[in-house]
Amino acid sequence: MISQEMNDLITQITPGTPAGNLMRHYWHPAALSDELKINRPVVPVRLLGEDLVLFRNREGELGLIQRACPHRGADMCYGRLEEKGLRCPFHGWQFNNSGHCTEQPGEPEGSRMHEKIKAKAYHVVEKNGIIFAYMGPGKPPEFPDFDCFRAPESHVFAFKGLWECNWLQALEVGIDPAHASFLHRFLQDEDPAESYGKQFRDKAADTEIPMTRLLREYPRPDINVEDTDYGMRIIALRHLNDGRTHVRVTNQIFPEAISIPMSREMIITQWHVPVDDENCYWYSMFTSFAKPVDKELMRSQRLNEHTLPAYSPKKNIRNNYGYDAKEQEELTYTGMGLDINVHDQWAVESMGRIQDRTQEHLGKTDTAIIAYRRKLRAAIQALENGNQKALPMQNQVDPGSIQGPISNDTLSYDGDWRKSYTEADTYRREACEDWDATINS
Repeated sequence: MISQEMNDLITQITPGTPAGNLMRHYWHPAALSDELKINRPVVPVRLLGEDLVLFRNREGELGLIQRACPHRGADMCYGRLEEKGLRCPFHGWQFNNSGHCTEQPGEPEGSRMHEKIKAKAYHVVEKNGIIFAYMGPGKPPEFPDFDCFRAPESHVFAFKGLWECNWLQALEVGIDPAHASFLHRFLQDEDPAESYGKQFRDKAADTEIPMTRLLREYPRPDINVEDTDYGMRIIALRHLNDGRTHVRVTNQIFPEAISIPMSREMIITQWHVPVDDENCYWYSMFTSFAKPVDKELMRSQRLNEHTLPAYSPKKNIRNNYGYDAKEQEELTYTGMGLDINVHDQWAVESMGRIQDRTQEHLGKTDTAIIAYRRKLRAAIQALENGNQKALPMQNQVDPGSIQGPISNDTLSYDGDWRKSYTEADTYRREACEDWDATINS
């Protein structure tokens, strides 16, 4: 259990809060590139409790500025998109991509008032299907050299989904290796050949065992957590009856992302982005080592489960997440269908908009969650003490030099699980023909 004061400290991210100040020292997904592929590429964005508008001007340049016009607060989402920026229809004030007011056509001839007017504006960068925003002070940090950013656009598919809960409980389900044996348990195993685009549906490592069966039959993993330059490496060991050990390596990327294996071909890098204190989006980049991603198939799979433009899940608390008692008895542990995103969504939303951690009881398998909360609290404290250099990924480390991270599942035959997963990762990277996936040792 933790105190209510501590729970507030690590969950609240609106402007001026300690965790909100920390979050603003990192890049965050703000929108999918697909959201701007419309006749009028202007979309509303709510991020870290701030209402913004994202647009691409006629010259193709991106801008992210406050949604309320600095004149009298009209909604800039309805602004006129022009060559050099966005113009408010109320009085014609024009703002460029940096937020500077460039014209006030209703003001007296020769007026220089516009030179003193600036809308709040943030840095934006587009990376393999996601538009990232930096909302903090000073120069933005470099992007790490992660696989999802290094791979060519053809090998990365990006998508997102809305969860109606605080960002922290969304993140914590992703750093909890034990839950997969229960929440994502399938009572019947599909043909792994039909697994493309689905998590936990491939065969485990190079075995004949479907991942669904392995998770079901070995529900007590040994969990190891290691500190890294980017956050934490989480190793879950499942000791098979025949003496082999299944090794699953996942990662927490500070402050709110994870990197996990999806299949032998793909990894997922997923951010849990605070919309505000009570809502978040997950943004995923699916990165393929072997061959280009079948984006149309993966997009159609996910659009079957979501509605646009908000990317809201079709299964949600208002329809009981599609719960079916007969299915729960015969097919899945949850009775909520075969999409594991729905399982995770139910788990984190059912805790309430902000989980009451004063009533929780953490166990041995929550070791990564405990370690992450300590890291988060330490970073908040360091920033409050004025020690920005102590922040993860900014601690005497060049973010651009951070590669990987290693995310895979493999087998150890001799108990040397570290050697097993590093060799398996090296083999996969060296076999990559379409892009240079090698990493510095």
